[in-house]
Amino acid sequence: MSKISRRNFLKSAVAVSAMPLLVNAKKNKKETLRFIHVTDSHMDLSNNESVEAMQLMAEFINNNYKNLDFVLFGGDNFNNNAPKDSDARKFKEIADTLYCPYYSVRGNKEAFPKGDKHINLQEFKNMFCSSKALHVKGKDWLLQAKGYNILGLDSCIENHNNGAYTEETLSFTENILQKNKPTVILNHHPYTNYWGGTEEKDIHKYVLNNTKEVQKRLFKYKNLLLTLSGHKHIDSVKEIQGTKVIVTRGFIRPLDLDMYPMRYVELNGNNINEKLIYTS
Repeated sequence: MSKISRRNFLKSAVAVSAMPLLVNAKKNKKETLRFIHVTDSHMDLSNNESVEAMQLMAEFINNNYKNLDFVLFGGDNFNNNAPKDSDARKFKEIADTLYCPYYSVRGNKEAFPKGDKHINLQEFKNMFCSSKALHVKGKDWLLQAKGYNILGLDSCIENHNNGAYTEETLSFTENILQKNKPTVILNHHPYTNYWGGTEEKDIHKYVLNNTKEVQKRLFKYKNLLLTLSGHKHIDSVKEIQGTKVIVTRGFIRPLDLDMYPMRYVELNGNNINEKLIYTS
């Protein structure tokens, strides 16, 4: 039987005693969550350029952002004006070419079906909220990823351009925030008149109608790190009570030919790194 030297015995003892520390260090190491926010693409089957832009979006992400956890679509993804669900199916067909998962909320376009010929709420949920990764409650969903809660909240009012959170949505969100995990909210309607509009009709259309109540009930939670909205198509990065509040420039508003905007986001702990990116 071979003998173990005193020196090797001590080295082995140190290695064994250090193992719990290494395990704990691995547990405590924060993982970086990476995703892209695309909003207001307004894909329209009567406009070939809008369809090609979405195809360009998927190709650009697949070629240039290879380590994403997912892509978030923020509403008005398609104009919901094609017969039956043909535009919704085309949008899904393109989004399905992404190498990573994607998750969607509705915008006012998806909430504005003209009769039975276009997609409605239940059809949207069946098509875009059926992932096993999502916990769906009413109009809203929860995604858990790398220690974060991602909430997809439906701020739409059926057959209207303006929006508001229902009591069901507010209660659902409060219940999640009370769990004290870092949380991100994805929705369509922005929380403030960040563009400085002066017409009441314009503000009513674009700002979440019950934003005062929403800010009072939701933004008091320190673990609400980030919100992502769209609707107005104008880019903005601000804070409400310590929460970073982002409205991403509408995908439909290219900077130049084939330069369609999206937002790249990295979360690590409470740190948020984000930037507006373009397809070219």
